Amino acid sequence: MSLSKSLIGFAKQCLPDRVYLSLAHRHKVGRFPNVKSPTTFNEKILYRCLHPDPRYADLTDKLTVREYVRQKIGEEYLVPLLADPVAFTREVYDALPSTFVMKANHGSGFVKVVNDKIDIGFKELDRLAKQWLTTDFYRVARERHYRAIQPRIFFEQLLLDRSGNIPPDIKIHCFFTEARSTPVIYIAVISDRFGERPCGDMYDGDWNRLDISIGHYPRSARPAERPANFETLLSLATALADGFEYVRVDLYAPDDKVYFGELTFTPGAGVFPMMPDAIDYEWGKLMQVKADGRHF
Repeated sequence: MSLSKSLIGFAKQCLPDRVYLSLAHRHKVGRFPNVKSPTTFNEKILYRCLHPDPRYADLTDKLTVREYVRQKIGEEYLVPLLADPVAFTREVYDALPSTFVMKANHGSGFVKVVNDKIDIGFKELDRLAKQWLTTDFYRVARERHYRAIQPRIFFEQLLLDRSGNIPPDIKIHCFFTEARSTPVIYIAVISDRFGERPCGDMYDGDWNRLDISIGHYPRSARPAERPANFETLLSLATALADGFEYVRVDLYAPDDKVYFGELTFTPGAGVFPMMPDAIDYEWGKLMQVKADGRHF
């Protein structure tokens, strides 16, 4: 890394959270955010990063959220947990099955799919685990609720459908407004996430594909088939999102089953490019901030 890049990186880490997020918003979204009176979706998510609900930490933690899911919708929707050790040791590794998924509980992107542990070995997984555990995810995007999460490594069963493929991520954006008795739903489907051609598509609450893109995933060549258990997916997502003005509920639906992935309260940390740009404003209208700064 060049000296100039190192200095830039150091400067970014030293900036106050609001300044850092404002500059990141300008760089990725294309304009400086209005932090005091947010109107767009990204601005309101950025506001959440700076003023998180006290509930966010436990429900963002991928281990502690399991109890919330268990109480809300039931144990059967949790991906089987193979191990959540205090420390990752050779003994823990030896006790794991040949296939599994290694994750960390305190951030995004800490996922390692292991199709055969003999091919990767303990030392490589241990190196990766130590790298994750020493990463302060709050410093990555200044989402303040991550500061309260104690980093842990855990291992889950590898989910596969009948064809032997990893099921798509089904990310259900749930907006609850005072004007409606039912939530407004948008669904992002990330397919082939760990393959050579990951794609992202957005659907409405009736599974109509929309001409919307969020983030960096290209659209698929054709729409995905509506899941056979689509109504169940919506029902479960709504149950988990109940009590929040907005939350993204991530689920998996291999064949006729449904499994919980995670809850995300600040997707993209308020710096997610949305195309067309009008969607940023439309989604923003679905969220409100009271005069004292709290959300409905």
